[in-house]
Amino acid sequence: MALLVTFTSCAATGALAEPSAARQKELVNLVRQDCGSCHGMTLRGGLGPPLLPATLADKPADGLVATIIGGRTGTPMPPWHRFLTEDEAQWIVAKLMAGFPE
Repeated sequence: MALLVTFTSCAATGALAEPSAARQKELVNLVRQDCGSCHGMTLRGGLGPPLLPATLADKPADGLVATIIGGRTGTPMPPWHRFLTEDEAQWIVAKLMAGFPE
């Protein structure tokens, strides 16, 4: 629950820290390779659901961030808090909702 409160307060103040260009490249690679291993290499689905703008449009961004950071108990979705900051998870969610970069 603390993650959700932190995300909401950051979003309300516009305090999202944009990752450096080098880190953005690492995050794109992480999504394509690590997330892609379950969500499909083109993010169109596999073991996990598709991560495309159309399938994410009705999902709240803060819930997606919480899922990335904390995982989903009882599913194959692991927590990524050891590898990502909350701001980085927010950046990933924003990119996924807009159409993930190549």
